[in-house]
Amino acid sequence: MTTAIALLETLADVGVDRLRGGYSRHGFDRADAELREWFTAEATARGLDVSTDRNGNLWAWWGTPGPNAVVTGSHLDSVPGGGAFDGPLGVVAALSALDALRAEGFRPTRPLAVVVFAEEEGGRFGVPCLGSRLLAGTLDADRARNLKDADGTTLAEAVRAAGLDPRWLGPEPELVSRIGCFVELHVEQGRGLADLDAPVGVASSILAHGRWRLTFHGEGNHAGATPLADRRDPMVPAASLVLAARRVAGSVPGARATVGRLVPTPGGTNVIPSTVDVWLDARAPGDADTRHLVDDVVAAAREAAEAEGCTVTVREESYGDTVIFDGGLRDELTSLLGGAPALPTGAGHDAGVLAGRVPTAMLFVRNPTGVSHAPAEHAEPDDCEAGVAALARVLTHLAGAPC
Repeated sequence: MTTAIALLETLADVGVDRLRGGYSRHGFDRADAELREWFTAEATARGLDVSTDRNGNLWAWWGTPGPNAVVTGSHLDSVPGGGAFDGPLGVVAALSALDALRAEGFRPTRPLAVVVFAEEEGGRFGVPCLGSRLLAGTLDADRARNLKDADGTTLAEAVRAAGLDPRWLGPEPELVSRIGCFVELHVEQGRGLADLDAPVGVASSILAHGRWRLTFHGEGNHAGATPLADRRDPMVPAASLVLAARRVAGSVPGARATVGRLVPTPGGTNVIPSTVDVWLDARAPGDADTRHLVDDVVAAAREAAEAEGCTVTVREESYGDTVIFDGGLRDELTSLLGGAPALPTGAGHDAGVLAGRVPTAMLFVRNPTGVSHAPAEHAEPDDCEAGVAALARVLTHLAGAPC
């Protein structure tokens, strides 16, 4: 039986980012293809029946696919320069948990599957949880097909290059209807479990969160030949937006607002940009707080743009309301795991998308650094194995129950 850490180590050379550090593994790129091949080989070696749905999500079934299935898994892609655990830990833990069940002679009485969702981070096409949103029907398929990466490649082109037919992207209600419940294991993206000195926890909720793209339009010009008084520099209101996001979020309890990406065009050192694209990530405990936060930040951005003689356009790229995980399933797992703590999270997950369609739960594994979406993300081997043991216990309980 291969441990979760040993399985993670087999991925150590895939998608290494020499510039940023950590890993850059994005939907339907070369690293993603290697990861998909790896998962298919590992699942097949375990006798699982592997298939790809029309949105690029991978499914590995123990036995015949059918209704009321117990499904676990996560994703294999990353943010740019991400850590080794976010996503892959949930996949390797699922495979390791199945190994443990088989070693104990367990045979499920309900269908059991491991899923790998496509492009969860949105690192290439900008929309997070792309595979699960398409599957669940919460993302318009035509909009998805026309999403573009930084090089101008559309999602339709990318999935076609990966051997899928983009015409079939979209909701799969028949497949979703097979899922009796979904349990995702994930490294904790914060210090909640570390502060509680607990190796494993259960998710209670996810903050409302979304991404907005603000494009500031000004006048491109020469950095040395253009007096300050004659400028319409879109970088100035873009900078104001960054500060406004921090200021406004600080006034809303429990809120977060982040600018992690800013792209000036044309991007020359001695050039006043003609446009600046800024991506705002905003999160808060409720829908109203999140919307008000964004409205206040956008109002500040418009005021700063007007003062500089610029304009700004705003586009919502993705949004998810507050997720409250199924209370009955959460309490069932908390009790099953001996009173494991229940924690809210500010991070989005495929489990949060599916929560609107099927009973869904999450297990967290302690992260001693509290750092995620960065190379310092970490989980100790003993904690990873505690997560595998917890997941195995959950799957035994759920998949051993009669249909």
